[in-house]
Amino acid sequence: MENVALKPAMQGDSLLTLADVRAAAERISGQVVRTPTLYSKTLSNITGADIWLKFENLQFTAAYKERGALNALLQLTEEQRSRGVIAASAGNHAQGLSYHGTRLGMPVTIVMPRTTPTVKVMQTESVGGKVVLEGETFDEAYAHARKLEGELGLTFVHPFDDPRVAAGQGTVALEMLEDAPEIETLVVPIGGGGLLSGMGTAARGIKPGIGLVGVQAQLFPSMYAKLKHLDLPCGGDTLAEGIAVKEPGEFTSKVLANIVDDVVLVSEAALESAVAVLLQIEKTVVEGAGAAGLAAVMTHKKRFAGRKVGIVLCGGNIDTRLLANVLLRDLARSGRLGRLRITLQDRPGALFKVVEEFNRHQVNILEVWHQRIFTSLPAKGLTAEIECEARDREQIDRLVAGLRAKGYDLEQVELG
Repeated sequence: MENVALKPAMQGDSLLTLADVRAAAERISGQVVRTPTLYSKTLSNITGADIWLKFENLQFTAAYKERGALNALLQLTEEQRSRGVIAASAGNHAQGLSYHGTRLGMPVTIVMPRTTPTVKVMQTESVGGKVVLEGETFDEAYAHARKLEGELGLTFVHPFDDPRVAAGQGTVALEMLEDAPEIETLVVPIGGGGLLSGMGTAARGIKPGIGLVGVQAQLFPSMYAKLKHLDLPCGGDTLAEGIAVKEPGEFTSKVLANIVDDVVLVSEAALESAVAVLLQIEKTVVEGAGAAGLAAVMTHKKRFAGRKVGIVLCGGNIDTRLLANVLLRDLARSGRLGRLRITLQDRPGALFKVVEEFNRHQVNILEVWHQRIFTSLPAKGLTAEIECEARDREQIDRLVAGLRAKGYDLEQVELG
């Protein structure tokens, strides 16, 4: 899909200002982690841009969401504090609000869909939130939260469509530009738009010529479509569930329409690759949404070549089993893992001869599956699928060539 550049209007009557963000920074100072902004020599070599990373995955709840939640909480009245707050969230906002609300002595209620993984419920409860499971979808959970807001007299804290929340998120940019003032472009993930609204407002206030590029997953191009006046489908099982938002915020949309230079889309394969690269090179764990900025720069290398680029690693909450799958799939895409489907005769020694060829090429066999029944081969034939690992793609290619030279009928099973 073509990424048509936006033409931002002049800032004019700002919905959010640098002063708002600076006030938020003073308000939350000492209560959130001032995460490092570090230059990455290796990622710079890989992408052709000068890359600085902001490690927001090092916050206590492993995401930047703490900043906005805390800024909103600190502006509540005493009565609002005593009654408590409520939100609808199955992700990082739930944990950030629960952690800081509980720390400040406020009751926090989080409404999550019944389909929310148990680990997310437990994580939210572990930092003090009271979880209410309602509805099958986020929209149903959101509606129930707004209902409880009125019935119980609670204060609703929106995960992104709130100036106080966006101002808190903008403190990320203040720290980045203080630590790395040479940054020329910020590449920031967009879900509902709170992070880029705050960061963009702060960055443009400090450095008017700075570039602002938002990133969304191809499966959820909601803000991309809204700002470019397109009608695009939103939905699917994305790795970047943290930015899988079907309806971007009204407030944040207005802010971004005035300041953002462009929004680009990234594929699921690019998100997986970026998660793997950050773990392998930077030794840091990020979730899919947290890797979206790097995925954009790796996907659109020509666009960012030679630029000084700041990337926010906005969250690190990823299921360990999912992370393992991502890493293994990345090894397969890079050619270090392979699966060969080989047709053999069902007789003694047939597999042994194939294994000898693997040994000759020093390719390690991980798993072997035989299929005799569910196949269109003659009754005396079978299919053997062999999963293997090698130093690189070329080593597996040489093995395949060697097997074919010996007359074997085989195919390589590729990832989609």
